[in-house]
This record gives sequence, C-alpha cells and structure tokens, in this order.
Amino acid sequence: MATKAVHRLERVVIRFAGDSGDGMQLTGDRFTSQTAVLGNDLSTLPNFPAEIRAPQGTLPGVSSFQLHFADHDVLTPGDNPDVLVAMNPAALKANLPDVPRGATVIADQDEFTKRNLGKVGYDSNPLEDGSLDSYHLHALPLTSITVDALADFPLSRKDKERAKNMFALGLLSWLYTRPLESTESFLAAKFGSKPDILAANVAALHAGHAYGETTEDFAVAYEIGPAPMRPGLYRNITGNTALAYGLATAAHKADLPLVLGAYPITPASDILHALSGFKRYGVTTIQAEDEIAGIGAALGASFGGALGVTTTSGPGIALKTETIGLAVSLELPLVIVDVQRGGPSTGLPTKTEQADLLQAMYGRNGEAPVPIVAAQSPSDCFDAALEAVRIAVTYRTPVFLLSDGYLANGSEPWQVPSVSELPAIDPDIATEPNATAADGTPVFHPYLRDPDTLARPWAIPGTPGLEHRVGGIEKKDVTGEISYDPDNHDRMTRLRAAKVAGVAGIPDVEVDDPTGEAKVLMLGWGSTFGPISAGVRYARSTGAEVAQAHIRHLNPFPANLGEVLRAYDRVIVPEMNMGQLTTMLRAEYLVDVRALTQVRGLPFTASTLSDAIHEALHELDPRHTPAPATPQEERA
Repeated sequence: MATKAVHRLERVVIRFAGDSGDGMQLTGDRFTSQTAVLGNDLSTLPNFPAEIRAPQGTLPGVSSFQLHFADHDVLTPGDNPDVLVAMNPAALKANLPDVPRGATVIADQDEFTKRNLGKVGYDSNPLEDGSLDSYHLHALPLTSITVDALADFPLSRKDKERAKNMFALGLLSWLYTRPLESTESFLAAKFGSKPDILAANVAALHAGHAYGETTEDFAVAYEIGPAPMRPGLYRNITGNTALAYGLATAAHKADLPLVLGAYPITPASDILHALSGFKRYGVTTIQAEDEIAGIGAALGASFGGALGVTTTSGPGIALKTETIGLAVSLELPLVIVDVQRGGPSTGLPTKTEQADLLQAMYGRNGEAPVPIVAAQSPSDCFDAALEAVRIAVTYRTPVFLLSDGYLANGSEPWQVPSVSELPAIDPDIATEPNATAADGTPVFHPYLRDPDTLARPWAIPGTPGLEHRVGGIEKKDVTGEISYDPDNHDRMTRLRAAKVAGVAGIPDVEVDDPTGEAKVLMLGWGSTFGPISAGVRYARSTGAEVAQAHIRHLNPFPANLGEVLRAYDRVIVPEMNMGQLTTMLRAEYLVDVRALTQVRGLPFTASTLSDAIHEALHELDPRHTPAPATPQEERA
C-alpha cells in the first residue's frame, strides 16, 4: 500500500466521549501526554459525572475529555471540537450539539444497538439515517476490531472489550502523528503486575495505529508542529498538581515544615494525594475524619511553628468557617485552598464554578477580613500558591487561595522554575523577648506589632521566655491578655483590618490595550483568564478595539484598580457565578461595572465573550458592526 499523505495543521480540538467506564479520561490524558512530548502548546477540559459508575449507556453517564493543541499559544480547551470520538449513542447525542458542521465524527458502530439507541431516545440509527451527512462520519466497529485483534490473548471477551479505548487512542495517535512510547511506558507501570492485561492493552494500542495506516477510511494523516516556547524544561501539569508543588516549594523557601490537614472532597482531593508523596521534603499530610478536624490540625500546626494548609471545596469551607475566624483572631499563618465547584450544597461536584468569592470574602461571623488570591491557569496555580504562602507567613494571617474545577483538572505545559531563583520567604520566627517590664525583666508581648506589616510576632511554643496565651476570646492590644474592653475590641478589629488592607507587594493591574483608545474593558479573575484572553483575541481579529485586564489579588485589590475602571466607558466582568466580583467592585469603586454571568458548570467559550464585546461596542456606538472572522481567530 502506498504511503498516505501527511497534511500540516495549525491547531486541532479533539473530544473523546463515552461511558464513564470506557476510560475516556485515561485516553484523553494519554493523548495529552503524547502531545506534550512533541512540544505543542495545549489546554484540556476533562468533563465527567459525579457518580462512580453512572447508569451505562445513558446521557447522565457520559464522560468526555477535550484537548486543544496547536503550533502556537493556546488559551482554552477550544470552543468546539474538530473531532468527536463517540463510543456509544449517549456520547454522540450528548456532544453532537457542540460539534460544528463539517467536523469529523468517529463512532463505534458496534455500540449503536437498538437497545442503546432506545436508552437515549434515538428512533433510528444516526450512523445510517443520513442525519450525520453534514459531518465527516467514520462509523467503525471499534469494539469488534479490538476483540479480533486480541483473539490470541487468554482474556475474557469483556476484558478484551475494555481495551477498545487503547485501540481508539492508537488510531487517533496515527491520525495526528503522536508517538506511542510514553503510553507504552505508562501501561507498563500501570499493569506491570498483570502481564496479560498489559500485553493486551499494548496490542490494542498498536492495532489502532496499524488500522489507521492500512484502512481506506482515512486518506491522510495530520501533523501539528511544536509551539514556540522559551528555552527551559517543561512538563504537562494539572492545576491541582501545580498547586501542590507550589505549596511544597513555598514551605521550602520559608524553611518551614508543611502540615496539610484535609478531608477528601471533589475536586480538591488530588492536592492531598500529591502532597502525601512529599514526606522526604518535610511535608506531613493528615487525612482527617472531617473538614473541621482538617483545618484544626492545620491551625494547630501553625501554632507549633509549621506552615499550616487546608484544602477543600465550597461545602468544606462552610464547615471550616469557625476555625478560619479563630485563625483571624490568633493571627497565625494559614493557607485555605478552595477548589471551587458547582453549588449550592452538593450541587455539581465534578463541574466548575466561581461562586465562592463572597464566601471567602465575608463568610465568617464578626469582622474577620482575610487576603484572597486567585489562580488564573493550571500552571499559574504554582505561582498563586507561592504568593498565598508569602502573604500568610509575612502578615500572620489566614489567606484564601481560590482555584476551581476547570483549573484543578485541566492541564497545560509548565516551565519548571529554578527553585534557587524563586524569592525567599522570611518567617521571622521570634527567638527572644521583645519588651521590658517595669522592673527591667525581659517579657514577651504576643501582640506587639511590626510597624511596617502590623503582623504580630510568631513564637513557637516551648521557646524559653516566649510563653504566651492564645484563643478565640478577644486579646488586649500588645500584651495578649483576655480583654472585654469595648475600646480595645474596636482597636484590635481595626488593626486586623488595616493589616490585611496594607498587604504590600501587590502589583498594579496591567491593562492590555494595544491602541490606548479602547472604550470597553474586559476584566476577569481566576480561571476566566484563558476564555477572556481568547475572546479578546477573537474580537480584535474581527475589528474590535477592546482592552483586557485580570486580577490576581481580590482582597486587598491592587492600588490602581479604581483608576483603571474609571478609564473605560464600559467594563464587563465575566464570571461563572451571578456577579460576585461585580458586586464587590460596584461597592468599592461606585463604577457601573457590568456582569456577564453563567453557572453552567462549564467555562466560557471565546465566541461568547467576543459576542459580548461586540454587543457592548454596538451599545456605545450603533455604527459598530463586527468584521468577518479571520482564519487565525485564536492565534496570538
């Protein structure tokens, strides 16, 4: 057979979809790893049900994994897939609305039985009735081909069928010229103790690759070149893993042991898993019996001179609230990681949302302000963790670090930094008395504040001469004695607020406004960074003048934020909530900030945000109409 042609592409968006037991997350993860090896820039969006095993063949049981990879800077997992791999009718029906006409659909025709079609309401087989004629449809017997390829293996038919995801991975790896070596190594590590299962999966992987080479169903293969990146060492990383690395690195830079007190909760559990492997780096992890015990252990560790960290999601924050207030009163370092998910209550445990901002800002009794830092991308979770620890240690305060499900489970290339080049964090642990009694005896005052930071001394229990008392009852200024004096309470309340408001090292908001004449500003926080950047890029390619800015520090705000807001005729704040940052900005700066909200459990698409930009420009000037889209709408 003649060698097939190879066409070069700039970018591709692929979505793998099937039952939650079909291994779509594993397939997508392996394809992502293969892609990272080739140096493509990429962004991923895993999407799966909350149930451990949802009803087979039903719409609620569909699991998908979307990957956008390119030879240029990638900002989002892509609005719509160019290729949909559907392992059953439910996967097709759930995902087809996102697939544009002319895209490629690869479906396992073996699963399109009358029974499976009926489960999702198909009256006829869409692979045969012409309803998919506007797509490039490849209806392939993936299951039966996989079983035939494994005919000589001593496995049950069910075990052979389970390898069909590896067959699909091999086929897509051929189609987009991805190397197989990293997946082979992964399989060897995963199934090394089960040689028959290992051999079958490797055989299925190569069978899929060979099928692509030999079949007439695919006339060409595709190639996407590496993206230009700064020289250095790179690895593909998820937000949760980056956050774990950032916490461990920050503790190292502060020369402090790290103690994580956590209770498993979706989508934050992977941080606990990752940090549990760092025992040799001075990291202690405690899987507590509940959320309250987790934060109690972390706060106790901070009292004992360690860096206390607790990780959770919104429902866990509700349970930790009282102890967070205690940490405010004790004025001890504590990092509270909230990987936000859909709510309220149990809500959408495996979906993303940004709806905990007001909870982080105000969700405590009494006046108990805390700094808030938000990560903007999976790899940025590392830097956000460093910043949260810097503030917590320097200012002796609990700090909220906000991530979300989109960042936690999504991945992108990350340039591994040199630890020696990262800034040090000075815990400035107290070692000797800081005052003198009337009789000349040295004494220790636990609330004698640093004049620059207003932070109180951090004294490790057991240090001679530094005996002191802490607790939740109000303390007397300087001496730390219990005090019910009204004026003292007013003073301590204002000092704690001033300490948070005065956090230094917060850079000004940087505005991307190429012409300096934009009238519309798109302002975001957290994981909206990628979609906003892609939407702004798209809008500019279609004739819009628009500025963009992003906020990492949500309490206190950057010093120049008010000036930035007042410089534009229209400020739009996209949020995956009902307008929480918008509410804060309106209250703080009295500016008519406009909210653009969605709570669908999914990130914004670039096209949605581009449309909002053009709509705002049209409201300001009815003569504005968008130009036709350019072929390189998502290119830098």
